[in-house]
Amino acid sequence: MNPNQQLIEEFYAGFASGHAGTMASCYHENIRFQDPAFGVLQGKDVSDMWHMLIEKSKGNLKIEFSDVKAEGNSGAAKWIATYHFSKTNREVVNKIQSTFEFKDGLIIRHTDHFDIWKWSSQALGLPGMLFGWTGFLQKKIRQQAIQSLRIYQQKLAKN
Repeated sequence: MNPNQQLIEEFYAGFASGHAGTMASCYHENIRFQDPAFGVLQGKDVSDMWHMLIEKSKGNLKIEFSDVKAEGNSGAAKWIATYHFSKTNREVVNKIQSTFEFKDGLIIRHTDHFDIWKWSSQALGLPGMLFGWTGFLQKKIRQQAIQSLRIYQQKLAKN
């Protein structure tokens, strides 16, 4: 197993164990993250997002990962997150394909791909099923995700 593949394994092992600090230690300081729910995040926002998601899950987050690959400066993995969406308490089983780019032995680009319509159908129920494919609802999901992150960061700043 090459060092970049080991880094991806370490990242997801940390995630599966609920250790956001381990996850953050795998990232370059100039990390750029993107997914359908949060859009594009950079730098400290990325590690804050993982801290927030793990904290909000209250130990009810199951992470399974597989097909970890890395060659040269790029890598990939598949993972499944099973949890209850906090706003509706509905169970979500999200199947995600991740891609990575590496610099200086750390992850500098992390992109998660998943079907936002399937996610919104599970998380939001009927409204997600009916409107999850629309740009309007997808934009609203991103806005709420970013708002949750900013509120979490404000709470951290006060402590």
